[in-house]
Amino acid sequence: MSVGSGTLEDMIQVCLNGARGAADGAMVPLSPAALARSAADAVAAGAAEIHVHPKTPCGDDSLSPGVVGPALEAIRAVVSVPVGVTTGAWAEPDPARRVERVKSWTVLPDYASVNWHEEGAEAVAAALLDRGVGIEAGIWSGTDAARRFLASPLGPRVLRVLAEVTDPAQGAAEPTARALLAELGAAHGRPVLLHGEDDHAWPVLRLALALGLDTRVGLEDVLVLPDGQRAASNAQLVSAALGRA
Repeated sequence: MSVGSGTLEDMIQVCLNGARGAADGAMVPLSPAALARSAADAVAAGAAEIHVHPKTPCGDDSLSPGVVGPALEAIRAVVSVPVGVTTGAWAEPDPARRVERVKSWTVLPDYASVNWHEEGAEAVAAALLDRGVGIEAGIWSGTDAARRFLASPLGPRVLRVLAEVTDPAQGAAEPTARALLAELGAAHGRPVLLHGEDDHAWPVLRLALALGLDTRVGLEDVLVLPDGQRAASNAQLVSAALGRA
């Protein structure tokens, strides 16, 4: 499967849960078994890749090998598409500890997202590359991530750029997305996956499809369908995204 080709078949990544928890609804998968079920249904609905936040039994994001490994193994037991995980600083605030966590993983994801505006991003990315793990370079709007990424010697080595529209004013999702893409320019020649969050998720997804870019959808990014109704599952969100395509 190619990445970033702009074809419908490999355009939609599903983001299963993100930093959400039980308070966001029973449909958000948290345990390895729930993640596996949700992943299988989403892939059956048309998702080509999976992004997941492995959780402790208490529902907290974690980079511990004892948490990451079981989540990956459960998902891979039921699907054969690439699976990626977060390395967000909220899961491990200390940059040096974050690197050590990556080095300690006993089960490796196919790729991992690295938020380039976070302290220690380059070291985390280097550790992932040393282990043969692909990198999604998370470039958040409203941060200096694009500038830092474009200056990074690791930029040409990432799997893709994850252009994330996180901070637009009401009704400004598309202009913010276009500005972020313009700031990224050629992005070291890497493919770009464009997505938004919450109220901005569907407008940005529509723009990504119109531009022929990879995109993603799932309960990490949005809890409602395009018509505003509460989504019952990740699979339903994927189906809605493909329907809009």
